[in-house]
Amino acid sequence: MGPILQESGSIATRLSPTAMTDAPDSAALLVGARVRLLQAPPYLKTADPMPMLRPPDLVDAGEEGDVVGLRAGEQVAVRFRRGVFLLERRQLELLEPG
Repeated sequence: MGPILQESGSIATRLSPTAMTDAPDSAALLVGARVRLLQAPPYLKTADPMPMLRPPDLVDAGEEGDVVGLRAGEQVAVRFRRGVFLLERRQLELLEPG
């Protein structure tokens, strides 16, 4: 599999498949991966070009979503049933494929 490209504005950057790991032995978090929210945050931040803060009740703890983007600072854009939100990598659990 070739490098993953993440488009930010008009610039595409290459991401290493291991770019979003929280420990050397943890599995890589890639775009398209299925994840579960471990704990509801105090608020949600949308992944829009101009992010907004939203109430935390839009996504329940334990809800599953798909990674749609990797951002700087261990932030991940995840699509849930009620929108796309930016979350910290530590707030997510990577689910096994299949």
